[in-house]
Amino acid sequence: RKNTKRVPSFRKLLRTSQIKLDNKLKNKQYKQKSAAKKYRKEQKKLREAVRDAISRKPFPLEECKKKQVARKWEEKEEEVALPLDMLDEDDLKLMEDLAQKASFLTRDLSSNEPVHIKKRKHESVIEKYEKVPRRLQTEPEKELIHLLPIKDKSGIIPQAVEKPVLNVTHDEEEDTEDMEEAEDFNEEPLPVLTPEEMAAQRRQKLQERKMHIAALASAILSEPDTNIKKLKELRAMLMEQDPNVAVIVRKLVMVSLMEIFKDIAPSYKIRPLTEAEKATKVKKETQKLREFEEGLVSQYKFYLENLEQTIKDWKQRKLKKSNVISLKAYKGLAEVAVKCLCELLVALPHFNFHNNIIVLIVPLMNDPSKMISELCVEAVKKLFKQDKLGYASLGVVKVISGLVRSRNYDVRPEVLKVFLHLRIKEVELQKDSEDIAPKKKFMTYKEKRKNLSRMQRKWKKAEEKLERELLEAEASESKQKKLKLHTETLNIVFVTYFRILKKAQKSPLLPAVLEGLAKFAHLINVEFFDDLLIVLHSLIASGDLSYRESLHCVLSAFHILSGQGDVLNIDPMKFYTHLYKTLFSLHAGGTNEDIGIVLQCLDVMFAKRRKQVSQQRALAFLKRLSILALHVLPNSSVGILATNRVFMQTFPRMDLLLDNESQGSGVYLPELDEPEHCNAQNTALWELHLLQRHYHPTVQKFASHLIAGAPTEGSGALPLDLSQRSAAELFETYCMKGMTFNPPVASVTPRRKDTFLQMDSFVDEELNKQLQQHISKTVAHKHLDFAKHLKESSLA
Repeated sequence: RKNTKRVPSFRKLLRTSQIKLDNKLKNKQYKQKSAAKKYRKEQKKLREAVRDAISRKPFPLEECKKKQVARKWEEKEEEVALPLDMLDEDDLKLMEDLAQKASFLTRDLSSNEPVHIKKRKHESVIEKYEKVPRRLQTEPEKELIHLLPIKDKSGIIPQAVEKPVLNVTHDEEEDTEDMEEAEDFNEEPLPVLTPEEMAAQRRQKLQERKMHIAALASAILSEPDTNIKKLKELRAMLMEQDPNVAVIVRKLVMVSLMEIFKDIAPSYKIRPLTEAEKATKVKKETQKLREFEEGLVSQYKFYLENLEQTIKDWKQRKLKKSNVISLKAYKGLAEVAVKCLCELLVALPHFNFHNNIIVLIVPLMNDPSKMISELCVEAVKKLFKQDKLGYASLGVVKVISGLVRSRNYDVRPEVLKVFLHLRIKEVELQKDSEDIAPKKKFMTYKEKRKNLSRMQRKWKKAEEKLERELLEAEASESKQKKLKLHTETLNIVFVTYFRILKKAQKSPLLPAVLEGLAKFAHLINVEFFDDLLIVLHSLIASGDLSYRESLHCVLSAFHILSGQGDVLNIDPMKFYTHLYKTLFSLHAGGTNEDIGIVLQCLDVMFAKRRKQVSQQRALAFLKRLSILALHVLPNSSVGILATNRVFMQTFPRMDLLLDNESQGSGVYLPELDEPEHCNAQNTALWELHLLQRHYHPTVQKFASHLIAGAPTEGSGALPLDLSQRSAAELFETYCMKGMTFNPPVASVTPRRKDTFLQMDSFVDEELNKQLQQHISKTVAHKHLDFAKHLKESSLA
């Protein structure tokens, strides 16, 4: 078949990419190397064959005959050979004729093969020996080195010098002998060690590895620019193959590399150099810095890949071919790898490959292992709290949103609860077109030409150039850019929340969604208010929510209405009624923690909407909260009484409940669930008198303060440390989670009984003697008859 392959034209070669040309050159070099390697192997085999043939010495036929006869007699000891007398003359003659032939004596008689199976035509043993090459003492071959020629009258005279060739065969023979000796050495059995010796040997190996790691790490940290190549040597120890110390050494190397990268990583992101930048000549310092940055980024990348591979091997329960580490040990390695990734996630949010770390860490937040999941969740929380600009937070939120959607909302609630730690306080809201249009910072060319003279334009141009340079040197993010990032982040959070409210209302993620809505509801766009309030009310009315979840619904609704919702004409009476109806679900048991949410709800419902709340509603809540304060723990009682204080100072005529006289018609109906119609004005706050006798001193102070009418000055006023705190702060301050009493109980020192010395109390000697005589006398115990005494007293 005709070869149709053509040589590429010059234009086609120009269009070929540099990478393709490099690959072709590499393939060509690889083929040349493989051909040379193959040739060397063939030459080596040939030399070995010649050496084996020379080492075999030919032996006479008589010796061969003796050996064959002796071997035959050894193999057939049990057989009885026939004497020569019993052989026929023809058989004897045949044996003698065969004995004269070398092939009969030299071939293996025990084999079943034919005599001429390995014998070629017209070939004999003598000819085979003759064909074996002799080993002669030859001089080494000379190689000519051509020099510059000399020119004379006769013409050009070439010049050359002989170069002796090294005896390669001799070196190879020495190498083969060394390898054979090494194999023989390896075949020797290892000495058997006792457990104590094995433990001591392991400690020694581990100490050597530790010292090596410490030496490399200290060298890198002392001079990172010059010793950046030692990172590769340290990273190579991640593949430790000694099964006795492999696990510990790999863990130590992981942690050491993590600390090194945290220390030597610069405070900026390293970008790859362009071809033009690589081609330009730079100073030695700049070239050294470039080499350092390039080496640092490459080693950091390989380190992250090693950590990722360790976690993947553990997740897939996959062992390497070497089987140095067991599956149980792989779990410990994976945990250390996750810790290192979490540290790098928090410590280097500005450096390269941070998004890759986020993609690794976020799915592990939903890991079945509780330890790994908590590590990742805590790392993400720290990242949110310290992220001032918002780049890292935006990346994490995007990955979490994608994870929740890809898992069909089947994730742990802790994954969504990390949104509560976002540092977002304000976002860009929809404004008019004039407000949205960017403000002009610099004048246009036409405006300069129209309004300024030539000299003024020149000064203006220099001033604007200086301002731009100052902005670049300052490198501070503008507020507008920060708001834009926060707005994009919060949009993704709300999209995730709304999807769960729409498609997964019975999901365990609902409490986290409602809690998040309660925190960020004031930042939601006004267009979604009506629909969101309808959804929240339907969730409460369905009865599928727990009490805590329903409180989050109420809190979310009032956060929405307290911000931009003031302009909307919406009556949230159904939410007031729901909270009033469910207040008595709280008690001193498990629901005591929910009182913190109730206090937040009351603050948003009454303090921030006091103009929209009627007097009857405020009186009803004040009475019911006073009753509730009797049934909860002290910290809850303090919080509730602080809320009642706000009620009495905010709303007029709350002192009606401090009088016994009824106001208007009707009787107070405490069992009625409608706060507007329970006639709370016809009752009194008698609960305050009971709270005045409470065992907690702070509760006593608040009760006495409310009985006095909650004055801001005078003897009945509260101290500053109580009056300036909110109800939620007081609830947290006097919490008893640590099983400690706040304020601490003062230690009571027992009073000593008054003791009197004899010399001081009894000066008179005679009286003292009589007292001592009376004490020394034995007292006779008489039998006591209570019945007789009672009869005598009754008759009398």
